[in-house]
Amino acid sequence: MNATGIRRAGGARTVAFVLPGLLAAACCAYLLLRAGHPAPAAAAGAARTLPAPWRGADLALLFALWAVVIGATMLPAAAPSVLLYARARRMRGGRWVAPASALFVLGSLCVWSACAAAATLAAWLLHDAGALDEAMAVSHPSALALALVAAGVYQWTPAKHACLDHCRTPPRTSLAVVLAHWRRGARGALRMGAADARHGIGCCWLLLVLALPGGVLNLPVVGGLVALILAEKLLPGGHVIACATGLGLVALGTMLLFP
Repeated sequence: MNATGIRRAGGARTVAFVLPGLLAAACCAYLLLRAGHPAPAAAAGAARTLPAPWRGADLALLFALWAVVIGATMLPAAAPSVLLYARARRMRGGRWVAPASALFVLGSLCVWSACAAAATLAAWLLHDAGALDEAMAVSHPSALALALVAAGVYQWTPAKHACLDHCRTPPRTSLAVVLAHWRRGARGALRMGAADARHGIGCCWLLLVLALPGGVLNLPVVGGLVALILAEKLLPGGHVIACATGLGLVALGTMLLFP
């Protein structure tokens, strides 16, 4: 590889690992900041009343909060896909590999933002119904149990494992797939990033839903989701990990439903 190729490869790796890493670090820092300032709890013995409806600024803050939670969960596992796209672009003789890889990341961010918008809408409706506590978790005792059972069952479905296959495909096979479905230009980079993010969301969307009943400000919940999603996608035996986790989630949810 000549000096130009080495510089291009270095730039692509910088985008693939440093950019997602910085974004994930920013997500975690923002989450820690928000977790350190929870809403004040109601006084003991006070009558429970419906909270004041959220305004536009509140919804914008809630959307940002969900966006960083989903970003912190999905970004670390996205780096291999970005690096694969950069490698494919170099093989096709494309220029501006690093900016194009950044557009690939932006396409993924658009999909994750759409998921954050859906979570924001759900949390908004639950808040106005008085169903969220100060940690922004669903206060109904059965909500978390039902969510755990649903997420556990999904871990065994063909749709889950098809998406997980896409995320775990060996590099050579993945490169052939990327080249076969290549899209040119800036718009093509955006569309390919969005397509990759859809598979990532399809792999773990019900795991992400657990942040709603578990509390979006609950750092152990969010940290556990990040660790589980990374383990499924990056460690050997990801399908076994997914199935074993599914059994555990169903068992835990059943114990909570029938103590």
